[in-house]
Amino acid sequence: MNITKGKQKTAVRAVIYGVEGIGKSTFAAGLPGPLFLDLEKGTSHLSISRVEIDTWGDLEAALNECLQTDFETIVIDTADWAEAACAEVVLKKHGKKSIEDFGFGKGYVILAEEFRKVIAKAEALISRGKNVVFLAHSKVVRQSPPDQTDGYDRYELKLAKQVAPILKEWADLLGFANFRSQVVEGTDGRTKATGGKERLLHLEHSAAWDAKNRFNLPASVPFAPEHVLACFQGVQPRAPQTVAAPVKAVEALVAAGDLEQMEQLAAKSPAARRVLELAQDHYRVVDLCELTAQQAAKVLKRMQEEAAK
Repeated sequence: MNITKGKQKTAVRAVIYGVEGIGKSTFAAGLPGPLFLDLEKGTSHLSISRVEIDTWGDLEAALNECLQTDFETIVIDTADWAEAACAEVVLKKHGKKSIEDFGFGKGYVILAEEFRKVIAKAEALISRGKNVVFLAHSKVVRQSPPDQTDGYDRYELKLAKQVAPILKEWADLLGFANFRSQVVEGTDGRTKATGGKERLLHLEHSAAWDAKNRFNLPASVPFAPEHVLACFQGVQPRAPQTVAAPVKAVEALVAAGDLEQMEQLAAKSPAARRVLELAQDHYRVVDLCELTAQQAAKVLKRMQEEAAK
């Protein structure tokens, strides 16, 4: 075993997301030696180096070529546009018109596994000492925690629920950018928002947003690159890490046709539909794609029996 001790300065895995118009691209332009992989085509106002990306294949190829460049920071602008390009490939591969056409959420699972290919290529860049930064938009989502009597709104990455956790877990620095504002009571007794001009980058988790950092940075800093530059400097190359493999063999299940047959039976027979619901509860899965091939075959057989009755 090659045992090492102490802290190691490595390239940074960063995800910066925020509200529209906050200046995410401008922020990333101030990071060390950036090269933008521009899917959104929104950097024309910046004096930067860029590669315009039109397809998922373009993005994969560009990330491979980045290994041979001298740029210090590779910026994917943006993750949500990359997800859309990824979805196009998945739909074309499986002959679908919409990600919802797969049924029961399995399209999103396949989408997430395809998206992992970009994470694997990002890890190769990290191993060469190159920082990788994903920019992304935010969305407001209603949360209803089981330990709370009422729900609340919070900001999250504008990505599919199966894709967002991949980026959040991968990142060393997950920052949420927003304008500072506060609610005050007016002279007429009604509340109103004030401020909204100062920009902040939040780097610690709260009930209102997802954020984290592994660099002992403050909970919030002004949204300007100089406040995080210390994390991006003095990088040393290190050995690449293995990206986690898919938990379930989704492609095998789809190819076997079990999931499609289950969907058809559930649509035609209430009894079969009930079996399916009980099976999801028993195996503690939300999407049918999370079933193993053996479980899927067992559930399908039981559904066929109930439908025949």
